[in-house]
Amino acid sequence: MPNFTQSVVHFAPPLYAGEMVWQPPSQRVQDLIRQCAQIVINPRQEWLDAFDAAVLAASPTIASDPELAGAVIRSNHANLFFWGTANVRDPGAPVPPNTGPEPLSIARELVRRGVTEFPLDAYRVGEGVAWRRLMEIAFELTSDPAELHEMLDVCSQSISTFVDTTLAGIAAQIDLERDDLTRGTHAERRETVALLLEGAPIPRQRAEARLGHALTGVHTASVIWSEDPGGDMSGLDRAAEAFGQDCGDPRPLSVLASTATRWVWAAGNADLQHGFEALTRVAGDLDGVRIAVGPAAQGLDGFRRSHFDAITTQQMMARLHSTQQIARFTDVELIALITAEPDRAAEFVSHNLGAFETADTEMQATVRVFVHEQCNASRAATRLYLHRNTLLRRLARADELLPRPLAENSVAVAVALDVLRWRGDATG
Repeated sequence: MPNFTQSVVHFAPPLYAGEMVWQPPSQRVQDLIRQCAQIVINPRQEWLDAFDAAVLAASPTIASDPELAGAVIRSNHANLFFWGTANVRDPGAPVPPNTGPEPLSIARELVRRGVTEFPLDAYRVGEGVAWRRLMEIAFELTSDPAELHEMLDVCSQSISTFVDTTLAGIAAQIDLERDDLTRGTHAERRETVALLLEGAPIPRQRAEARLGHALTGVHTASVIWSEDPGGDMSGLDRAAEAFGQDCGDPRPLSVLASTATRWVWAAGNADLQHGFEALTRVAGDLDGVRIAVGPAAQGLDGFRRSHFDAITTQQMMARLHSTQQIARFTDVELIALITAEPDRAAEFVSHNLGAFETADTEMQATVRVFVHEQCNASRAATRLYLHRNTLLRRLARADELLPRPLAENSVAVAVALDVLRWRGDATG
């Protein structure tokens, strides 16, 4: 990505390790930089939201991974606060690299995912957005050309050097994490799973010996992750065990995909057992733990397909910012397809629901259940524990709000309501 500061001022060499004697800016510019830094460390929420959106838009791969996206956003926020705090304390002085937990956790996440190249775009775009905001602040603080020139010159050098040295620290940590990871038994399992998912011609018996897991029969895959990578990860293992229990497998295969994500395969099919009773019960006690489940499928191809469908489900949950804790691919396959392009999905919902898109969630749930019960009022009323007349009154009110009568467009309405449900805009 182009460096936005290059369009304004010339970069000087790094100001560290005795390479150059640092010359402090004038007292007036120091005061301006301190004022600017105080604004930077207390940003408006709408600016932070725009900042995050720009960073994630620069890297779709990161944006589609909820855990990695969260880690990158936390890292960029930490860098903003680190640089701003340093300049409140000593305005204009060189800022050392941020080697705190947020940026260095990125190294661990990338290595555990097998990513070999550092995603610079996410940081360079963040640097560019932050620089544009800093220039806006600078022009709000002073209109004196000499003060602006000196202030922007100092800040551009400071920001550029700070980001460069922080990225260098993360790159060094990546090397350390890679060395540490490849020395453990996890590396063998992770490598074997990667080969199987890629369709590499690894002998089945050899793969089974490495994994301790049979690749014949029926498999059900899940992705289990935490939205709090700094929390207790033992909950992920508890959820994996409960998932295996529901599928009838006391020893499911669990692979550490990243610090806060497990890829899990169980031999068996929960739908043929008792559904996900144990998983639902355990997950209810685990704040921030999310589970995406693929369909049961047969053999090695099923091992792959169930996993990829679980990944698709996880990505849909991340894309829609879903509040649901457990999602099954069989329940969301159509929603995942429709919401692959968020703008088109929003148009679909608006076109088919009209004013009903903002109706109360109780009425939306009534219509959704009615359609799912093949528009049978008696069955829908029983499922919703409603009197049949109450149900009919709600349906009549829904017809007043919908662009077309429900009887003429029931399938599209039900799909649109399901999009709202998984998007967290409706409940039930």
